[in-house]
Amino acid sequence: KHLFKGKVADEFLSKQGMSWAEMQTGDFTQDSEKADKVAAAVLEWAQSNGAHVYCHWFQPMAAAGVRHGQSGQVQNAMFAFDMETGEPKWDFKGKDLIKGETDGSSFPNGGLRATHTAGGYLAIDPSSPIFLRGDTIFLPSCFVSYYGHALDEKTPVHRSVQALSDQGKRLLKLLGHETEGLVANIGLEQEIFLIPRDAYHRRPDLQLTGRTIMGKDAPRGQEMCDHYMAPLNGNGPALAAMAEMQEECFRMGIPLKTRHREVAPNQFEFAPLFGTASTQIDQNLMVMQVIEEVAAKHGLAALLHEKPFNNVNGSGKHNNWSIATKEGAMVLNPASLNKATGNPEAFPIIMSAIVSAIDIHGDLMRMSISSPGNDFRLGACEAPPAIVSTYLGDDMSDYLDAFASGSAAEYNPGTKTFSFGVEGLGHLSAFTVPAEDRNRTSPFPYGGARFEYRAVGSTQNVSMVNTVLNTITADAFKTVADRIEAGENAADVARELYTKHKRAVFNGNGYDEAWPEEAGKRGIWRIDSGVDAIQVLTSDKNIKLFGEQNIFTEPELAARQEVLLDHYTGTVEMEALTMIDMIKQHVIPSVKESGVGPLAELEATLPVLEAAVAAIHAAETAEEKGALARVLRLETMIDIRDTCDAAEAVVPAEHWTLATYGDLLFMDMYPNPHDAF
Repeated sequence: KHLFKGKVADEFLSKQGMSWAEMQTGDFTQDSEKADKVAAAVLEWAQSNGAHVYCHWFQPMAAAGVRHGQSGQVQNAMFAFDMETGEPKWDFKGKDLIKGETDGSSFPNGGLRATHTAGGYLAIDPSSPIFLRGDTIFLPSCFVSYYGHALDEKTPVHRSVQALSDQGKRLLKLLGHETEGLVANIGLEQEIFLIPRDAYHRRPDLQLTGRTIMGKDAPRGQEMCDHYMAPLNGNGPALAAMAEMQEECFRMGIPLKTRHREVAPNQFEFAPLFGTASTQIDQNLMVMQVIEEVAAKHGLAALLHEKPFNNVNGSGKHNNWSIATKEGAMVLNPASLNKATGNPEAFPIIMSAIVSAIDIHGDLMRMSISSPGNDFRLGACEAPPAIVSTYLGDDMSDYLDAFASGSAAEYNPGTKTFSFGVEGLGHLSAFTVPAEDRNRTSPFPYGGARFEYRAVGSTQNVSMVNTVLNTITADAFKTVADRIEAGENAADVARELYTKHKRAVFNGNGYDEAWPEEAGKRGIWRIDSGVDAIQVLTSDKNIKLFGEQNIFTEPELAARQEVLLDHYTGTVEMEALTMIDMIKQHVIPSVKESGVGPLAELEATLPVLEAAVAAIHAAETAEEKGALARVLRLETMIDIRDTCDAAEAVVPAEHWTLATYGDLLFMDMYPNPHDAF
């Protein structure tokens, strides 16, 4: 009802002589008469749902962790007042629907805009349906500068999907299948924490930075494996909040199908059905906003940060990525692709190309997950390491090895059947599973018809993640297509690529201490520092890649790199200043009041923190600032945290003014929430 799509849209468009199918083409944005008709239909739909406000809803860069909803918008009334009579009248035309303008200089832009060159322009995205919440309709939009430079997260995604479609269409034709083009589909699993709001208000660090920058471990954590998929407490606020979150999302057409407890105490997850990349990204941003707002209504605070608590699992956002033709054939599903092409070699050719993309452009995959919060997750035995590899499983790896050695057999994924040891109860006596186990330690495992990018951070707008995946795949498809068109045999090209690049395939335990050494011997991409990873954006290799695929110009890449580094540095500065305030206003007064604790050591931390912040300010380049910020965050502040936590360990509870991990993490673990620790 609150999504202008399909039958809902047709009900109103038909009165204007148009249809949803016609609107999907986007032609109305270039035809003023059609634009007015669509606007009239949208206005009537809004009126029927009690809405009278509209906004162009866009996605500024560097919003994760700091901007509520990670979007930009100016909300305008859909009516005006008659200058003579003063009476209100509805006023929403095609020109209002399709375009907008704002101040591009007031958003992170990396120098692409300035106060004297500030124009920023909004264009409605016809691929992502208009939706409604409350009294407002939201028009998903792209955001560019006066010169057409992308100022947002969304525009590059569309460019990358176009590149993937163009090169994929070309390659599939050479493999025997004519298609109108390809689409990239994703499904995003969103992990969160829900904590008591009164305890949240006693944590300046959670309020200002989204994570606890100090805090002694509670006596209980996740060591008993008792939280994951445990029952949702029917007497507690978390289930009621999650049910309302789902309901709000359902009304907007967001298919938020799954909810469950996650590994850490007070950690939960939502997962939707998959959809096209641009639409799923839009919906995920709204999901995160709804989660935060609905949580507050239930006396809770929602934490989206990748690592809000020390020594329990943090949160990710698994990005399940797949490719399909516009006619519906699933390119990463062997049965579907083989049926579409009639060519048993099509699937191993596609997979060999993707393996080559992972090996060549693992630096960009690592860059795409360099959110500030991922500093604390990658390789910590809760998320895959910062080594970029893919898990294919032994079944497919053996098949591709045989293919590389000359086999032309069709890939038919194996299965395994076993008994539960029970007879006469149906499939308990003969239960069938895929040939491969699940590998949760791989950053990019294959899962039957998709790849799951498991290393993505929970706060992230995943536009850059999917821009990278689409672009490097498009480039790999182009490489294969170019060589076929030059006269080479398609299978021979794929065999050469797989043999050269299969070093990026790792089917073992990514948490094994021996893996980093083995990865080093293989020569695959490993970039431990997120700050260093951001800077690969402007390497010669990547400038060439993005330029050839028409994704980013060199100025756009330089600007985006600066924005990402500034976002990292700004995040760390907020954390350091918050730590200074908490030590001065809470930790030291508590130690003095109780007469116990490391007072001298605490007092000595303050000039160290202040000097580190001053050094960042004094640094001249974004790269230098980022390097200093990383040392401050991952070395200096961790040492100072130990001192603060030592104080908490000895100060009596009545003198400790900050909410403890016990206060924060065990709200929902008891049948009666009032029995909480």
